[in-house]
Amino acid sequence: MKRFLLLFSAAAALCACSGKAPQTGYPIGQVPFTDVKVSDSFWGARLQASREVTIPLAFSKCEETGRYENFVRATKPDSTYRVGGFPFDDTDVYKTIEGASYLLQTYPDAKLEAYIDSVLVLVAAAQEPDGYLNTARQMNPWHPHAWVGPERWSEVEGGSHEFYNLGHMVEGAVAHYQATGKRNFLDIAIKYADCIVREIGDGPDQQVRVPGHQIAEMALCKLYLATGEKKYLDQAKYFLDKRGTTTVRNPYSQSHLPVTEQDEAVGHAVRAEYMYSGMADVAALTGEQAYIDAIDRIWENIVSKKLYLTGGVGARHDGEAFGANYELPNLSSYCETCAAIGNVYTNYRMFLLHGDAKYIDVLERTLYNGVISGVSLDGGAFFYPNPLESDGRHKRQPWFGCACCPSNICRFIPSVPGYVYAAQGRDLYVNLYMDNTMTHRLEGREVTVSQHTDYPWSGEVRVTVDKNKAGKFTMKLRIPGWVRGEVVPSDLYAYADGKTLPYSVSLNGEALEGALQDGYFCITRDWKPGDEVALSFGMEPRFVRAHEAVEADRGRLAVECGPLVYCAEWPDNPDADVLTADVSAGDALSGEFRNDLLGGIRVIRDGSLTLIPYYAWNHRGPGKMEVWLHERP
Repeated sequence: MKRFLLLFSAAAALCACSGKAPQTGYPIGQVPFTDVKVSDSFWGARLQASREVTIPLAFSKCEETGRYENFVRATKPDSTYRVGGFPFDDTDVYKTIEGASYLLQTYPDAKLEAYIDSVLVLVAAAQEPDGYLNTARQMNPWHPHAWVGPERWSEVEGGSHEFYNLGHMVEGAVAHYQATGKRNFLDIAIKYADCIVREIGDGPDQQVRVPGHQIAEMALCKLYLATGEKKYLDQAKYFLDKRGTTTVRNPYSQSHLPVTEQDEAVGHAVRAEYMYSGMADVAALTGEQAYIDAIDRIWENIVSKKLYLTGGVGARHDGEAFGANYELPNLSSYCETCAAIGNVYTNYRMFLLHGDAKYIDVLERTLYNGVISGVSLDGGAFFYPNPLESDGRHKRQPWFGCACCPSNICRFIPSVPGYVYAAQGRDLYVNLYMDNTMTHRLEGREVTVSQHTDYPWSGEVRVTVDKNKAGKFTMKLRIPGWVRGEVVPSDLYAYADGKTLPYSVSLNGEALEGALQDGYFCITRDWKPGDEVALSFGMEPRFVRAHEAVEADRGRLAVECGPLVYCAEWPDNPDADVLTADVSAGDALSGEFRNDLLGGIRVIRDGSLTLIPYYAWNHRGPGKMEVWLHERP
């Protein structure tokens, strides 16, 4: 069966499963994961760890902790059975299938595919005739999980997570369909979505409800693009339109105001980022100006006042929440792994809406720091919070009872190939730099492009056009903000040296010059096979300062090199207390690549102090770690 474009593409091919074309699509379309084969050492190692360790571990935990058994029990309701666990345990199954589906595209595995099919037999059997599927209720409808409530949807704005379960089901089902061409999971998701569309709304026989924990909004937009059924987009917008108007109104769940009146990121950071992703979806897919204005305001608040240097979000353990403006503590920072993943989702959708490289700059920062810090190099241990300072109490765990972060890592890391490129008409955006080969159709004509690079360790990138049936098109190459002297697209952080690093672009050995367009260097030509663009980004260690309003970082400096944030950790500094170590903005920083350390990393030295990439900390036992170092006068 023909492979279909991923959710963001508006191409009619996506909608062959229903025979209906969407009314509209994103201004810019994602080049889907199915079109990109990643082969570089940095991301290749992470994909390998996902394939060999993380996803098998997650499937084994689903077996071991009774996630699969819940679906079996749901087929035989028992009034004496005590429902335990969490009401969102079903999503760990869905998320792991999603990640495995992404991997199947790059690493075909008949045994894995058959295993997924066997799990989906259990899921399908548990689904009620009208489509409802939520094992936390179905195992014992008379005495369901304590968070679920006596009737369907009665506690969905609280703890039941019925709509949240739908969201992850849809996300997994669309990925599985795109990777395998099979409808067995997609049909389950459509049936549950249709149940909700029938029962939730303003009609006389419907209930007015919104998700307590968001994600259904962005998932329903994805289902709209995968089926062409506008009712799913309408339902996503309904959930957002009604938020802040029902009986549950509080900042924790971003329901304190109607979403189009909000202008600050508040409350539970994961819920928030999922909602902001859904708002960006609706803004792009409907063109409704109130949504565009609202999500622009919220994004601006995050990047100018609430974003950690690592791209993490969520300052407070209390409520796993955003803090006040400029409240960015380090030792007590929460920065949940799921929230960092949500920040990637939001920024990618903002890029698809506006086409500006600044959103990919934030995405890249989050990806290389706040996200991959959440999983060990071998793929088998995890962080829930990701602090920027540790006194030794932090340690990665092999799993969690509330397994949202490990299972989110399961689904996210294998999806990374889908963020590398994007397309709009005859424009091809090159957003991320990693060794890969991409084959995609520009206005129906096939183009194959490959990248060769040692990024993020090197700023040298070669982009080669291997095949081209599209003729003339524009290649838009992102010049990262860190090259252009911009830590983030705001004044929240700044490079202490105030420099803009040099970069160069050449085509077939001939240097090119030109002004950037929204952060992109654009080359328009009738491309021939063998045409090669060489990018050279100045990459050197640099000190960073935070805005004076960030109390936790006053009088401190951090170190970056390229897209990577660095930290000082105890094993590399046996003669220094990294929590009290100091540096000066005038210090000469030097770098050295160590193949023998932490899977191969560049270490940075400031005199006798040694720093490593933040993502690699806590692999040699618990101990002290610091990102923001004291600044000597």
